[in-house]
Amino acid sequence: MEKELTASFPILGIAAWSGTGKTTLLEKLLPQLGELGLKVAVIKHAHHSFEVDQPGKDSYKLRSAGAAPVLVASRQRFALMQETPGQDEPDLAQLIAMMTPHHPDLVIVEGFKASPIPKLVLYRNGIGDATILTGPWVEAVALSASAPIELADSVVQLNLDDSQAIADWIAIWVNAKNNMLGLRN
Repeated sequence: MEKELTASFPILGIAAWSGTGKTTLLEKLLPQLGELGLKVAVIKHAHHSFEVDQPGKDSYKLRSAGAAPVLVASRQRFALMQETPGQDEPDLAQLIAMMTPHHPDLVIVEGFKASPIPKLVLYRNGIGDATILTGPWVEAVALSASAPIELADSVVQLNLDDSQAIADWIAIWVNAKNNMLGLRN
């Protein structure tokens, strides 16, 4: 078994097959976790090439001309764009390290199904196969009502359609993880 990726904050993967509703659930969970007092950062895996800036914009022109990285900043936000030529997959450990200066209470990682991090797995019948529900990193599974599945005793079972119960479990999990790792609460 691979060694767990760690940081000065808990890391929780949200893993599911495409079409299960990861992003939809996160849109509900993030405000609920905020209400529970958690500052949450998110790392999202993309399976394809994507553009943050638009052709014709200065940042796009500068990046295309070879600047690496390009940091665009305003009073409201900043975006760092870095080309990663020749990289097969993003380096999750490096991405997690980039979160450290922001001092999150939790980093949620969407995607990265095979990475050695604790996971909350989402599952709906008819979307992907149930093998995603097993493995050493699965700590909880949120199932749709139509997907009753037998899980290992150590795995917490949640209702995929009850975002508040999932948020409550995450808050409890973060506190337990902080206590176990001797991190701040």
